[in-house]
Amino acid sequence: MSDPNLENLKYVTRRKFFQQCGTGMGALALGSLLNENLFAAPAKAAGASLPGTHFAPKAKNIIYLFQSGGPSHLDLFDYKPELIKRNGQKMPDEILKNIRLAQIGKDAALLGTTYKFQQHGKSGVWLSELLPQLSTIVDDVAFVQGLYSEAFNHDPATLFMNTGAQLSGRPSMGAWFSYGLGSENKDLPAFVVMTTGVGQPLTNNSWGSGFLPTVHQGVQLRSQGDPVLFVSNPKGMGDERRRQSLDALHDLNQMRYDVLRDPEIETRISAYELAYRMQTSVPDVMDISKEPAAMHEAYATTPGRASFANNCLLARRLVERGVRFVQLYHRGWDHHGGPDGNLVFDLKKRCLETDQPAVALIKDLKQRGLLDQTLVVWGGEFGRTPMMQGNLKPDQIGRDHHPHGYTVWLAGGGIKPGIVHGRTDDFGFYATENKIHVHDLHATILHLFGLEHTKLTYRFQGRDFRLTDVHGEVVKPLLG
Repeated sequence: MSDPNLENLKYVTRRKFFQQCGTGMGALALGSLLNENLFAAPAKAAGASLPGTHFAPKAKNIIYLFQSGGPSHLDLFDYKPELIKRNGQKMPDEILKNIRLAQIGKDAALLGTTYKFQQHGKSGVWLSELLPQLSTIVDDVAFVQGLYSEAFNHDPATLFMNTGAQLSGRPSMGAWFSYGLGSENKDLPAFVVMTTGVGQPLTNNSWGSGFLPTVHQGVQLRSQGDPVLFVSNPKGMGDERRRQSLDALHDLNQMRYDVLRDPEIETRISAYELAYRMQTSVPDVMDISKEPAAMHEAYATTPGRASFANNCLLARRLVERGVRFVQLYHRGWDHHGGPDGNLVFDLKKRCLETDQPAVALIKDLKQRGLLDQTLVVWGGEFGRTPMMQGNLKPDQIGRDHHPHGYTVWLAGGGIKPGIVHGRTDDFGFYATENKIHVHDLHATILHLFGLEHTKLTYRFQGRDFRLTDVHGEVVKPLLG
């Protein structure tokens, strides 16, 4: 009989041999990362390092509340009396020198907010009247008011906030977390995504795996109907037949992998098995009807309905069960003005949809003892201009895209609470004090999870890539 290993050599060209050398070692590294004895192990005592981290982590899970469209920092977080005072005037020329704007011209009139601001908490944080619930937890929150980005259009800016690059093809932050830390629950994905809201559609590039193995891409769950598309058994197929089909597919894929040594085939095998286990694990975690009435009242949830409130409650249920990275996208924050998106009616709607459930999530995590180990991030891809967009009616005013200085907030997971870090100028145009670039924010988030951002890398096309590219500094004043 001929040796089967020698037979397989017939399929290996010189190019394939060198390709397998690289991907084979990558597959070995990936295999160690996904070893459930390492990453599905229970958490150790406080202060001990989780396996795979570079140093002792402060956080284990992250919930990213991504507000898609660009919330207006000037109407929500960044109180600017000088801007209000000079409402209707022209922006000083020296501020607009050498600056590129998205859509409006440099002659657009300044627009001071019409919403009332008050100081709250021991920290004295200024907040808009549109965020009454957030005002009750400001001493648990760190407000970053000196954040700035590089992109002023939605798609590249959203990609930049989520992948560290403006072009598609890079892994998302959640994919990096899955690659670096894995999941604590073998029956649920490490990275879960849920979407709600209206307006500009989202592409899965923002939660994709890029050049990482596709096992690390975000799994999109739905709070209405089947939680995951195509996971349920086809009509007429029972559990036993489904198991037999998967076993046959496993054997076929394994035979192919033995010949080609393509790690994507292993990814396919893993995905089929995870999907099978999710048939029972996902419906259970997605059934919020089991929650007590007081919890539904706190979050303003309605079981069976697709809403940001439902997704916030689901996010808590998911991190309780060991999902590493939960990302909620809520669309509808793109308020240029006019009847379809303005700062008068539509901004109020978005705040009513998000303020109560986001705050309920923080309070719920804190009451359960989960906030210390769960990082919550709230923010969009950019802010809005201090100038009014268009010559609009008073009830249809709007602002344009603005990446040069805006606000996000963070809570839990090792973040220093009750602070405002950074500031913008008197018009809310430029980040001027304690500026934080998007790469710095990513480096800081990774640091909270015990990951040195310069060491979490993946070799692709002859180069070691990372979430922060070749940039990024940890913002130590944000660390608790």
